[in-house]
Amino acid sequence: MLARDFLKDYIFLSVGRVGSTSENITQKVEYVEDHDKRSVLLDILHTHGTTGLTLIFVETKRMADSLSDFLINQRFPATAIHGDRTQRERERALEFFRNGRCPILVATAVAARGLDIPNVTHVINYDLPTDIDDYVHRIGRTGRAGNTGIATAFFNRGNRGVVRDLIDLLKEAHQEVPSFLESIAREGSGYGGRGRGGGRGRGGSNATRDMRRLPPSSGGFGGGFSSTPSYGGGGGSYGGAPSYGGGGGYGGGYGGGSYGNPSGAGGPSSWW
Repeated sequence: MLARDFLKDYIFLSVGRVGSTSENITQKVEYVEDHDKRSVLLDILHTHGTTGLTLIFVETKRMADSLSDFLINQRFPATAIHGDRTQRERERALEFFRNGRCPILVATAVAARGLDIPNVTHVINYDLPTDIDDYVHRIGRTGRAGNTGIATAFFNRGNRGVVRDLIDLLKEAHQEVPSFLESIAREGSGYGGRGRGGGRGRGGSNATRDMRRLPPSSGGFGGGFSSTPSYGGGGGSYGGAPSYGGGGGYGGGYGGGSYGNPSGAGGPSSWW
């Protein structure tokens, strides 16, 4: 923020809480190991169908292409945008996404920056960002204009750097906090993340003072939570599928969707 960098004293005015998430968005965090992500994603897409628009965020351009091709081969109408696509390719992908011809869009955060697409009903963080503010911006693509939306995040111990900030955010939005998040947060105090106020860490010497973080009667984040483990033994949270934390169990039983690739399984160009 320029004011913070160049001014000693400044006033920050905002309507609503900065960096907050809408209560119109139902947030779900699932424990999913990296090698299980594709199987769990298929389970979610089969459960929720393609009646609305689904936006899937990944961290790399290669993953965007790879995941899009995988979904097409599984008979889901998907397309992708990232920084290596030409402007014409990106515009065509967005057009197909908006009009529902390809209701699943796989995107990197940079390529999707600034997009305002109505009717996005589900945002999936296939790869969680390392910054909690990026997470807020991503899930804010759904639940707009008074509509409701769902935001699903795949979490594992590789994402423990944002675990405390994620817990705070869920509590603030009165969302359920899975017990595995609390357990991982207790494993060590060094996994606090960047902090939601712009500093580096929680209370460290390098933290930057920001008026947004100092309301007159700040009392931290409120709201309770319930402990509902979603990994380990027992059934999964989508359609009675096996648990997400363990291995296997998802296999090649998917692909019965109603959307086929007219050019065959290996022809993603037909969706372009």
